[in-house]
Amino acid sequence: MNSDSDLQIAGDILEVPHLLQPPREHPVTVAEFAGLARTIAGDRSQWEHLVRYDATTRWYHRLRTGPGYEVWLLSWVPGQGSGLHDHGRSSGVLTVLEGALTERTERGTRALGAGAQRVFAPGYVHEVVNDTLEPAISLHIYYPGLTEMPMHGVQCAAVAAHDAEDVVTA
Repeated sequence: MNSDSDLQIAGDILEVPHLLQPPREHPVTVAEFAGLARTIAGDRSQWEHLVRYDATTRWYHRLRTGPGYEVWLLSWVPGQGSGLHDHGRSSGVLTVLEGALTERTERGTRALGAGAQRVFAPGYVHEVVNDTLEPAISLHIYYPGLTEMPMHGVQCAAVAAHDAEDVVTA
């Protein structure tokens, strides 16, 4: 029987600084961006005092920026929606902080309650709407930073018709 432990053979990795990954100051992977969103969501002191509600338009505030990314805070009063759109060349993470939102895509409708996250790639087409009776707050991270948000007005009718079919067949 071999009495050598892995630690005795390989040595303690913490004692070999060149083998350790340096801590990153900013996220670079999808998991790290999702983690950043969860961290911000969990620290209400970073965003709660900034939230405003506007009955005429969706309210938004750029919360922070980093190398190549932006973090946005949005509020949604009942009935407000984004319209069917994509985010150009940006990927993103959407996190619901308070309330509930509905996401519609060509694949169907998804209810997103507080804490829910959606990750999307460039060109992902969706519509987000607050179809509840209570306001909602969401956090959006875009990488690279959002430079365009093309609207897909023609397809809105197709998504609404698809949703109606789901209701009828359910």
